[in-house]
Amino acid sequence: MGAAGSKLEKALGDHFPEGERYFGLENFGNTCYCNSVLQALYFCVPFREKLLEYYEKNKNPADPEENLLTCLADLFTQISLQKKKTGVIAPKRFVQRVRKENELFRGYMHQDAHEFLNFLLNELVDILEKESSAAKDNTDGSSTEKVPNGPRNGESNGATVQEPLATWVHKNFQGILTNETKCLRCETVTARDETFFDLSLDIEQNSSITSCLKNFSSTETLNAEDKFFCDKCCSLQEAQKRMKIRKPPHILVIHLKRFKYIESLGRYKKLSYRVVFPLELKLSNTMEDADSEYSLFAVVVHVGTGPNHGHYVSLVKSHNHWLFFDDENVDIIDESAVQTFFGSAQEFSSNSEHGYILLYERVTPKF
Repeated sequence: MGAAGSKLEKALGDHFPEGERYFGLENFGNTCYCNSVLQALYFCVPFREKLLEYYEKNKNPADPEENLLTCLADLFTQISLQKKKTGVIAPKRFVQRVRKENELFRGYMHQDAHEFLNFLLNELVDILEKESSAAKDNTDGSSTEKVPNGPRNGESNGATVQEPLATWVHKNFQGILTNETKCLRCETVTARDETFFDLSLDIEQNSSITSCLKNFSSTETLNAEDKFFCDKCCSLQEAQKRMKIRKPPHILVIHLKRFKYIESLGRYKKLSYRVVFPLELKLSNTMEDADSEYSLFAVVVHVGTGPNHGHYVSLVKSHNHWLFFDDENVDIIDESAVQTFFGSAQEFSSNSEHGYILLYERVTPKF
């Protein structure tokens, strides 16, 4: 990538951010799903900083044990310490570890970037929790208040969630949803909290993230065969159900459900719908008093017409510049180019590059 790298350096010129590195990642046959997610996470600055910190604290362990976290911290550190500003790095050790940990990613089939992101974050949490538990066991045995293990992404613990768990992965990515069900006979409201690392949103043609979020939080009536068992009435009753965001995360990950099972076809189909995702997003359907404001910093894009084949690339915002990462290649793009990844307004279109995973960082209000 010598020519491409020098082209990028030339394009940025004196505006090349001090200390920043823009490196492509080598593809090992089918690892674009991994590369695109890694680029999005590398430019998630609070996450990257915690990983680099972790590497520094653990670089000379007495009993070194390799796992997915050490491999990822090593990779991010390797990129950040490069003497050159641009180039290509082969994330071989990390990919080997992913394949060792999860047989789903061992073959050379097309993989799902969203599944990989979920697997990675949950695996990092497991490792950090085990390390935290081991550290407590190695202390003098003084009593410390243990935080109960919370649910993984998409799971509910069936009770009120006190606070998100304290690992830095949770602090960055975890939010809390409240599932409210109101019995239409006695009007009792049952609320159940669950944690999430990302929001998976159903999509419609010519829609927006805002409308998708409204649909996500819309009221649904439970009746006929779907009646709700009300504890107060001690029987099945008609009810109204809705989902609200009780605690928004610092990093909001939105997954657009572009792959839908079509019963008449007997298979999954990719929805190329046009879904507008803004550069600045207000989350107004939360249970907090004020709107939560977010800024888009990364988009994982699926390229292709179907769910079982295709390619992944990523768009990343770094120091007010937008960059396009396609495995080994890195290019600077204009901010307006982000719109080309919204999707197609017509069902049949030559454009097959669609935003699939969106990463927003919460903006701290300036007073």
